[in-house]
Amino acid sequence: MSTRYVAREPDAAGIIHYPEDDHAVWHTLIERQLKLVEGRACQAYLDGIERLQLPHEHIPQLADINRVLHASTGWQVAAVPALIPFDTFFRLLADKRFPVATFIRHRDELDYLQEPDIFHEIFGHCPMLTQPWFAEFTHTYGKLGLTASKEQRVYLARLYWLTVEFGLLNTPEGLRIYGGGILSSPKETLHCLSDVPERQPFDPVEAMRTPYRIDILQPLYFVLDDLERLRQLAREDIMALQQQAQALGLHAPKFPPKAA
Repeated sequence: MSTRYVAREPDAAGIIHYPEDDHAVWHTLIERQLKLVEGRACQAYLDGIERLQLPHEHIPQLADINRVLHASTGWQVAAVPALIPFDTFFRLLADKRFPVATFIRHRDELDYLQEPDIFHEIFGHCPMLTQPWFAEFTHTYGKLGLTASKEQRVYLARLYWLTVEFGLLNTPEGLRIYGGGILSSPKETLHCLSDVPERQPFDPVEAMRTPYRIDILQPLYFVLDDLERLRQLAREDIMALQQQAQALGLHAPKFPPKAA
């Protein structure tokens, strides 16, 4: 996939310099999305947002994010180009470094961007990386991906997509969001809790058998009963579950094929 975006390089002191319009886009995105996630995001995410103390007026520097993540779970973020190979992605996660592309979307793509930008990575994912159970699952996932075959990685990608990116959670207060792909998207935040999509109890084998598209609102979400379920999953034999999913085969897609 090609991209119109180019990551910004840090200077010798590790500071990334953004033009004022980039800061203005960040301001628009964070102000809008903070209103939407209130009452919709899970408490663990809201706690992470509180811990990170993200600025509203400007894009945060990665060193500021790193101070909070390292103190919380031992993680760091790592500046990467807009698109990175799977090998790089898995290696970073295995080293407890979460990749962050150091560009922000243009104004004509405020609502949705196929490639992850700095707003998606920092606002969507970093709050959850302050949580030990989430950090453990993400670390395990990276280590598994490093040694997985190309075919196995496709199954792992579905598991990641339907948990880390687009996962929902049952709580006493009702359905809540923990997936970063939802939490950084205004349309997905509203769509996922509406009556439109299908929702199923989380099952890792079923998740790995479920096709998805990255360029549409999701037709199906998997719902955890407890966030600790991901920590438990991290301690199971995920590759044995992947073999089960592969033997059972893929489900029929719940979406139309992408136009050529």
